Amino acid sequence: MNDDLSRRDFARGAAMGGAFFAAGANIESTGGGGAAMETTMLDVRAFGAKGDGKADDTAAIQKAIDNAAEIKGAVFVSPGTYLCSTVKTRRAVAMVGIPAWDYRRGGGSVLKLADEKAACLLDLTDGQGVTLDGLSFDGGRLGKGIHGIFMNKPEEKQEDAFRIERCRVYRFTGDGVRLMHSWCFSMRQSSIASNGGDGLFVDGWDAFIMDNWLSGNGGCGFGRGELCAVTMTANRIEWNREGGILLQGANSYNITGNYIDRSGKAAITITSSEKWGNSKQITVTGNFLNRSGKDADGDSFDSSQLLLDGVEGLTFVGNVLVAGTDDRRQGKLTPTYAIVYKNCANTVIKDNVLHNASTKELIRDLGGHGDGVIVKDNPGQLMAPPAPKVESTSA
Repeated sequence: MNDDLSRRDFARGAAMGGAFFAAGANIESTGGGGAAMETTMLDVRAFGAKGDGKADDTAAIQKAIDNAAEIKGAVFVSPGTYLCSTVKTRRAVAMVGIPAWDYRRGGGSVLKLADEKAACLLDLTDGQGVTLDGLSFDGGRLGKGIHGIFMNKPEEKQEDAFRIERCRVYRFTGDGVRLMHSWCFSMRQSSIASNGGDGLFVDGWDAFIMDNWLSGNGGCGFGRGELCAVTMTANRIEWNREGGILLQGANSYNITGNYIDRSGKAAITITSSEKWGNSKQITVTGNFLNRSGKDADGDSFDSSQLLLDGVEGLTFVGNVLVAGTDDRRQGKLTPTYAIVYKNCANTVIKDNVLHNASTKELIRDLGGHGDGVIVKDNPGQLMAPPAPKVESTSA
């Protein structure tokens, strides 16, 4: 081991999954900062941040980020709760914390919104080469339409190559993560939960979205933006009020091995958009679509597992679809339909299992198709409503 590394530094680096050592061996702890510094990771507390959940730490955190940008370094957010308004990332700067959050709460290194008039908590617009690792972003349900992490670039193609890893983004009144005109990024092992808008809203190009929880958001788990060249794998997308995955005018998607549970509307909706036309070149394989349409009108096609309208070049193969109620057999049994499709061309819906997949109809064809639409070999049956409980009587 390098003699410059203390045991405490080594333990801290291990807890951070290697990000500490990737950014540099020493943490600046004496204050100051600047281009002449030899250290490469700056602790926000060295710049005056308190992390006590009471003081406004905006200026101190921003100063740490700005100084890290000068030395092409990183910022370490020590465990604590840092109240702040919007802080802005700088190009090629990492912000690293301790990811001690769980399913329902933030923990470890927490940035908590303290400004109900802010547009967002973290402004990622100048985000080329940025890493966010091991942080919790808490919106506190303040204000209206405030996003957690927000990129708002002009519509230009420039590879951003940023990474969001092991972060929790929750309780924002807008979208958890909203990325406008982003190009080339990854999001992994993060929890985007309990936000008023979508969990992850993306308008841009080229992304890897893998091994995340997108849970309990007021909009969709993932959706609405127009994005191309995306791999979505091994995500759990659950209990989102407006649906699980919503694609509009999307292109070149690989959606594989995701678990989509108890969506308010369809688990997966793929449609055309006014700007880009039909969605194209999409493969949906090996996913589990479970008890969708929780909040939809039972007579509408939103009460479905898969909803297609304006799609070309799609395969929906090898998926499992199952109807159900809330946990503990509470709530209504949904969805009404398993698969609803219209206005498709060169599309294959085949070899999916629809055993107990819906309550009224397994597959509804609404027509309007072009050439090359194949729908076959999707075995299954309707799920019967649960039998009413019989009250026991005593003699």
